[in-house]
This record gives sequence, C-alpha cells and structure tokens, in this order.
Amino acid sequence: MKYDYLVVGSGLYGAVFAHEAKAHGKSVLVVDKRPNIAGNIYTQNVEGINVHVYGAHIFHTNDRKVWDYITRFAQFNRFTNSPVANYKGELYSLPFNMYTFNKMWGVITPEEAEAKLNEQRCEITHPPRNLEEQAISLVGRDIFEKLIKGYTEKQWGRDCKELPAFIIRRLPVRLTFDNNYFNALYQGIPIGGYTKMIKKLLDGIEVRLNTDYLKNKPELDALARKVIYTGPIDAYFGYRLGYLEYRSLRFENELLDKPSFQGNAAVNYTDRETPWTRIIEHKWFEFGKDADGNDLPRTVISREYSSEWKPGDEPYYPVNDEKNGRLYERYRQLSEREENVIFGGRLGQYKYYDMDQVIAEALRCSEQELD
Repeated sequence: MKYDYLVVGSGLYGAVFAHEAKAHGKSVLVVDKRPNIAGNIYTQNVEGINVHVYGAHIFHTNDRKVWDYITRFAQFNRFTNSPVANYKGELYSLPFNMYTFNKMWGVITPEEAEAKLNEQRCEITHPPRNLEEQAISLVGRDIFEKLIKGYTEKQWGRDCKELPAFIIRRLPVRLTFDNNYFNALYQGIPIGGYTKMIKKLLDGIEVRLNTDYLKNKPELDALARKVIYTGPIDAYFGYRLGYLEYRSLRFENELLDKPSFQGNAAVNYTDRETPWTRIIEHKWFEFGKDADGNDLPRTVISREYSSEWKPGDEPYYPVNDEKNGRLYERYRQLSEREENVIFGGRLGQYKYYDMDQVIAEALRCSEQELD
C-alpha cells in the first residue's frame, strides 16, 4: 500500500487529521470530489473580497487548545458577529439585548426589560414540548412572532410546533447592550480567507481534487492502510437503511457596483414572506478592506435560501430529531464493523458541529489514532 491514510474530504476535519498524520511521519493522500479544497469553509476571492462560498463561517471558541492550534495556520482578525434582524423593514439587534427590548417595547432599563420578559414568558406554564413553546418561555410571544418564528420555519421547512425544543435552548438573551452574538473568548475570521488557512494545513500533502471516493472506492481503498471518511455516513453505506435527512442551502450571489449594500456582514430576514433567510455582505467579514488595507469600491452579497435536502444536493445541517437519531444509530453500528475506516466530521458523525468542535474532534481522533 502506498499511503498510511486516505483522507476523504479536504474540509476542516480532514485537513486537521491529514496535517497531524503527516506531522507524525505518516504518508497521507487527501481526495475531494469538489474542484477545490476546504469543504464548506471554502472562500473565493472576488474583486479583493473573500467570499464565503458555502455560507457565512465565523470562528468562535472558548477552547484555548483549539485556538492556539488553529492560529498556527492563520492570523485571525477581530471580527465580532453582530447580526441584524429585519422584520418587514423594522431593524432589531441580534442577539436579543437591551437594544432589541427598547425597539420592541420602549423599555429603557434592564429592570423594565426583565419585567416585560417575565410578563410574556409566563404564557408557558409547563415544560416546553416544542420549539415554539421553548422560545416563548425564553423571550415571550412578541419576540417569538417577529424575530424567531418566520426565520426558523424558513430555515427548517417545518412549523415551529413540529420542531424539537432543544434546537433553541441556547438562545442568547442579555440585559445589556452587548451586540456580540457569541459568548466566546476567542473570535474572528482568518485574514485572507479560510481557503488560505486550509492550504497551510495541507502543505506538503498530496491532494487529488475532482475525485469522488464513493465512485472509485475499491481502487482508492487499495492505496491506503486506513480511511478517514468525512462524507455522509448514509451515502457510504449506499443508503441501505434509508436516507438521513439534512437541510440544504442555495445562494444567489451578486457583485454590486457600490461600496455598501447593508452595512453589516449578516442581516436576517425574520418574516415568513421574504423567501430568503438572510443576506450576507462578505466584505464586512474583513471590515471592507482589501489585503493592503484599502477600502473596497464594490461589494458582494449572497441571498441565502434554505431547502429540504434531496440526493444530489449539498447536505449542510443534520436534522437531529428522534427519527433521524434512531436511523443514524443504526448506521453508526454498521460503521463500527468497518475496521479500517474512521468516520468523522459533521456528515460522518451526523452531528451539528461548530468549527471549533470539528477541530477538537479531529485532534482527539488523531491523538487516539497516532500516539
């Protein structure tokens, strides 16, 4: 066999594992069916703007080990995620904070905001049974109706009463004027884009693009002692137990001949009638400047649409409800019989991971496998 490891997928999990394997003196081949490295964190330079091709990716973590690790491969800027909600032309601050409560109810002090929240929260008198009840128990009916319901139903393609409560259990609610969406000690965007960062992780490692592992499995398996598989676990087994459900995304991109479209990286459209969930203006991830610090004269926006996944689409978000959880468990049991295959990442483990969690999991796997 020519390689110690065949890594399927050049996204964050695959790139971190491949880097660690090479650092341990192992021979590694990375294959990816796309024409580019970096998986869903791929960024493409358009007119000096690093466009997040597969949706906005904002790195944030409280894990010092992960932060120290990933900043070896990129310098991160000080970007702070402060999204805005647009409800039929009314603009609100996200996360829900004093700016939100003042705009919604006219309250001035944290005490007034707390009183209004408590007045509305008491509508739910039992343990929340679904997302709608969970949201109302956290922020009340007014905020649920204007800023949560429409956006969530577009995102998941289901009524809020049909969605599990846990999806929204960590909703940030603050009685301060802090607009930072994430409660994370470390946050930012790699200067120069994520693709540049992945390229550094994969430095000196053989990568074959436009290579579909599942269509060439016997030949590729024969090349390596062990496989690290980061694709969909159900696809690996030919969907023999049925299809796991995912949400997919579609983007409409526009290059505009103006310096600013919305003045913010992310604006969520929270009414049900607007077909897109949000608009991303990519230049603001790097403060509207090019690599030399000059103001960029044009801008790129992406309207993001959520859709039900079907074969042939890109899977983005696992639908982690009970039904899919049971099906995944059956696939996981099948995967344990694959002695020379490790399943990793959001698709391989059918789990919603943030980027820092992907890195932590890849490092945990590599330590266990290589040390």
